[in-house]
Amino acid sequence: MGHKVYLLTGSVEGVKVVDRYKGVSVQRTPIMDLNWLSKRGLNGLLGEIEEVFGRFLNQVRPDVIHCHNLHYFSKPHAKTIEKLAKKNNIPLVLTAHNVWDDNLFLDLTRHISWDHIIAVSHFIKRELIGIGCPHRKITVIHHGIDQDSYNPETRYQSVFKKYPRLKNKKIIFHPARMGLAKGCDVTIKALRIIKERFPDVILILAGTRNIIDWASTQQKDIAYMVNLVDFFNMRDNVLIDAFMLEDMPKLYAASMVCVYPSSSCEPFGLTMLEALSSAKPMVVTETGGMPEIIKDGINGFVVPIKDFETLASRVVQLMANNELRDRLGYTGRQMVEQNFTKEIVTRNTLSIYRHLIG
Repeated sequence: MGHKVYLLTGSVEGVKVVDRYKGVSVQRTPIMDLNWLSKRGLNGLLGEIEEVFGRFLNQVRPDVIHCHNLHYFSKPHAKTIEKLAKKNNIPLVLTAHNVWDDNLFLDLTRHISWDHIIAVSHFIKRELIGIGCPHRKITVIHHGIDQDSYNPETRYQSVFKKYPRLKNKKIIFHPARMGLAKGCDVTIKALRIIKERFPDVILILAGTRNIIDWASTQQKDIAYMVNLVDFFNMRDNVLIDAFMLEDMPKLYAASMVCVYPSSSCEPFGLTMLEALSSAKPMVVTETGGMPEIIKDGINGFVVPIKDFETLASRVVQLMANNELRDRLGYTGRQMVEQNFTKEIVTRNTLSIYRHLIG
């Protein structure tokens, strides 16, 4: 929309330090890389943080500084950007994509002088209010989606060449990364029931090669779920891979139903918008911000946490009823076009900037 955007973010192996992405100027540095910081520690980094942040701000001279998830990052980073924002009289905005139950979260959320906080869901806003953040300083702006990339007309046949096992199958897509918190185990248990009705069903589980995994649980979770698949003798009914970003719209388009039975307080879940934008109904759990987007019986279904039997029942209902599946998917696409496009989230964010600058 004609504005200049500069991003300072973490370095990634094999990726340019200075780059441009869709009109955005990108700079990458190790001191914003959570994986590197978790191994190196924060001791002795304050001077380097001040130097990198100061040089970046002097270079771009922003009208607004907008931080994402810095409330759980590290105190030296948050205090440094607060200090530089005050020194240069620049409004400081935080987008809270998550909430955490620890003292660092309390400290960096309440004791940094954020001029405004954007919450990605009403669930996140309630949690922020619950720890003492003033409600008038918090605005809910739901995520937006590139509705052109994820759309019902996506040609998906090429994905069958890449994954021949998917051809002529009834596909269920669980697009969140593999993990117990994402409910992948619940989906596998539900699949055993679904398979009785639809023997030619196949479940797609999306793995990932690059994740911040401080507790080292990711590989344990994946091993458990692979074991579960083998125990139920469903290896032929499950496809697990780390999919390329350009393949994701095709996988949605090729699917009949999408599921996301998270067992944690999911703050939002961008995959919901990807599914709805692709006109696919989604079944989610009644947790976190997900019921704000998925409306039971309107664009999908909402089921209790850990209830694999109800999940299976709803998926079978959708797979067996073409008219219902089409109606819920069509409604989901309409809701995206009316409420969750990239243009809408951009305008809503700009209104916060203008208020702070004005």
